[in-house]
Amino acid sequence: MANEKKYRILIVDDHTLFRRGLRALIDSCERFEVVGEATDGLEGVKMQQQLQPDAVLLDLDMPVMRGLEALPQMMSHNPQQVVMMLTVSEDGGDLVECMRLGARGYLLKNIDTEFLLDSIEKAINGDSVLSPEMTSKLVTQLRRKEPVNHELKEPLTPREREILRWLARGNSNKLIARNLEVTESTVKVHMQNILRKLNLGSRVQAAVYAVEHGLDK
Repeated sequence: MANEKKYRILIVDDHTLFRRGLRALIDSCERFEVVGEATDGLEGVKMQQQLQPDAVLLDLDMPVMRGLEALPQMMSHNPQQVVMMLTVSEDGGDLVECMRLGARGYLLKNIDTEFLLDSIEKAINGDSVLSPEMTSKLVTQLRRKEPVNHELKEPLTPREREILRWLARGNSNKLIARNLEVTESTVKVHMQNILRKLNLGSRVQAAVYAVEHGLDK
């Protein structure tokens, strides 16, 4: 992979030993390079704007500015920014809020190293990633809410609703295309229309929206 572009990663975490270990792990993989380290959310927001990384690994609980405060600022600066929460919190409420704000993933710090590296690459390539034990918590949190009737200025077409339903079930564009027997580029066009009509910035937000509004059934 000597001539291929490496994915540029920014780490935002206040624990020095963990941050250094994470950097060593990521730098040891030829697919990635760590371009910066921040010790709190405020510094992380500034470095994200300066460095324009391919992905940000963001801790949840930090001094000065928490991850939940830094996340919306990062997404406001770059709505397409890939941000993955890397935390010890197994709280379902934290999970839902992070995904609602645009995080592409929510990973626990005790995950396997290969799972982490693969998850970073998947997130950069458009997938949503969760630690296995957090998947059921996401569904449980969203199921607690009654479906909300939401009248859109421009309604979703039957095909867009179908794609949204597959998305909410955790399928990638490639799998959705295969299930619907259409091209992946067709799914991407529909996905762009869905995000525009729902006024959302990411696939994860669209999936959360679908479950909250009963569009995943």
